Amino acid sequence: MAEDVLAPPRERPPDTDRPRRRAGWRAEAARLAEVAALVGLVVTQPLLDVLGRSPDFFLFHRAARGDVLLLVALIALVPTLPFAALGALSLLAGRVTRAVVHTVIVGLLLAALAVQVGRHVTPLRGVPLLVVAGLVGAAAAAAHRRWRALRRMLRVAALGPVVFVGLFLFASPASAVVLPRGEGGAAGTAGAGAHPPVVMIVLDELPLVSLLGPDGRIDAARYPNFAALAAGSTWYRNATGVSGWTPYALPAMLTGRYPERGAAPHYSQYPDNLFTALGGLYQIKAEESITRLCPPSRCEQAVTPEQGLGVLTRESGKLLRQLAAPVDSRVDPEDSYREQTAAEVGLDAAEPVPDDPKFRWDTLDDNQPARFTAFLAGLRPADRPTLHFLHLLMPHTPWTYLPSGARYDAPEDLPNDGAGWVDLARARHLAQLGYTDRLIGETLRTLRATGLYDKALVMVTADHGVSFRQDWQGRGMDAIDHAANQVAWVPMFVKEPGQRTGRVDDRNWEHVDLLPTVADETHMRVPWSMDGRSANATPRERADKRFYDRPGQPVTITGRVPAPVPLPATDPLVGTRVGAVPAGGSATVANLAAFDAVDPARGALPALVWGTVPPSVPDGTRLAVAVNGTVGAVVPVVPPDAGGRRFAAFLPDDRLFAAGANRLELYRVQADGKLRRLTLS
Repeated sequence: MAEDVLAPPRERPPDTDRPRRRAGWRAEAARLAEVAALVGLVVTQPLLDVLGRSPDFFLFHRAARGDVLLLVALIALVPTLPFAALGALSLLAGRVTRAVVHTVIVGLLLAALAVQVGRHVTPLRGVPLLVVAGLVGAAAAAAHRRWRALRRMLRVAALGPVVFVGLFLFASPASAVVLPRGEGGAAGTAGAGAHPPVVMIVLDELPLVSLLGPDGRIDAARYPNFAALAAGSTWYRNATGVSGWTPYALPAMLTGRYPERGAAPHYSQYPDNLFTALGGLYQIKAEESITRLCPPSRCEQAVTPEQGLGVLTRESGKLLRQLAAPVDSRVDPEDSYREQTAAEVGLDAAEPVPDDPKFRWDTLDDNQPARFTAFLAGLRPADRPTLHFLHLLMPHTPWTYLPSGARYDAPEDLPNDGAGWVDLARARHLAQLGYTDRLIGETLRTLRATGLYDKALVMVTADHGVSFRQDWQGRGMDAIDHAANQVAWVPMFVKEPGQRTGRVDDRNWEHVDLLPTVADETHMRVPWSMDGRSANATPRERADKRFYDRPGQPVTITGRVPAPVPLPATDPLVGTRVGAVPAGGSATVANLAAFDAVDPARGALPALVWGTVPPSVPDGTRLAVAVNGTVGAVVPVVPPDAGGRRFAAFLPDDRLFAAGANRLELYRVQADGKLRRLTLS
């Protein structure tokens, strides 16, 4: 044994395969670097670019810092893994197979990149764009295989994902959400006088004209609770928001300053705001939606739970599909901001239950948005002055509520503009506004029941409106240029403590006036300069308005209190009963099965009917939609869009539906007014 221990080690034969293996590993690493570079350009860069410019996405989903960092890691690393695994498997089949597979992967990724680039720089869409992108990918793959310089460029570009992540974390607007830099903020000082409780509700995407009746007053028949609010408060009819985008509009309202820079609506970017101005004296109960302006040291934490990594990943996946598609997205990214219901987040319904037979609150309370439920539950008197703040995404898209509070399903990609579609969009908006009116009514009832109504400063407004003018629908500069009366002018109601009688004030109110007015009414001194002026001060002399589509770039708009926008005329067939009529044609209804078992008590109704008609039905043809023998809507056939030759009909009247199986029928209205029943599939 000793001889074995002391014996010199045996010589091993030289490993002649080691250099070859090292060369193989280097080649494989180079291929992986090329794939990582292309995945970074196709997936990581576009996703992080959009998400980095959308801090409201993370704020709405209440994403913790760890969730965002994990999401970024997933976006930067995971998309490369399937290609790496495929490369490893192909290596087992030999070097030639591995080289071919790598070339195919490179070609596919380059084609995907060509789709994104082509959609931005060419008018091509759909199949033509896919064909061109495929040809570009094939040619680029051949060039990659032939020229070493292209491969070297891709390997250097493998650093791209690291750069994209760094830009997201340290230079994008969303960086303030992920890596907030302090939560300073100057506190206001209490002056002489009373410090009443403040109840502030900021609605979203609500033009003033949507509330107006033909006489220019609040339409009390359609919106009785808004009318009741106006009857006991000061209605600033000439009030305008300062931007069509909430991340700019709401900070301006709560800081008293016009938008001067593109920053996340976060307390680290706007440290001086309403919550810090009142926070030294006031208890803060804030329910924010797509902002986080109230610093943690000043606010009670929201009741609704954080939604976590799962929803971030799911919504990011939807966004990637939109970015990678060969057609323009017809979905507004902000449409994904759907308020969760009380049931979805496990909250109990707010009390007291109103005695209103038209609004089945006792059976539909689960349909209340959770943010509203939590806000309502906090409306209680307190020993300390309290600010009750709610930013509610109502009647903002997505439109899913009927005036009764019942919900309905709708496809995400229905157009909001164009002949027929813009009328449908406005009808759905007004229906959801009817539901919003119910929420305002429940708030007023709760305030009166708790004794807060007379004592409190109550403010109800909206951050911006939206245009439903055909060809100029939306909230951007095109809409401002052609329909400023619908985008900029918003409702603004201020009920002072003890106020019983309503009045109208037509001064030039801009939403930077909101914080100065609150400061005056609460006798708090705001320690920073503001662009706005209190409603208790002398009205501003100029009549024009400042509007910001982009921060720091004010646009001047003119005009005063907007005139009402007439509602579309109701078709004479709506509400009529239909007997037996001959068949003539066919149509496809996408949600036909929803009529087989309707349960109104669950708070959901198939109130939107959508589908397609064959090319034989000419443009302009009227389609009558009937439920259980009663016509609920008449809609025109419009030219086909990217989704096909589609139609959609809105049925906002709950009385059309019954529990159990419901009969849906679709009729073609002939030129002579006679009906022909379409066979549905």
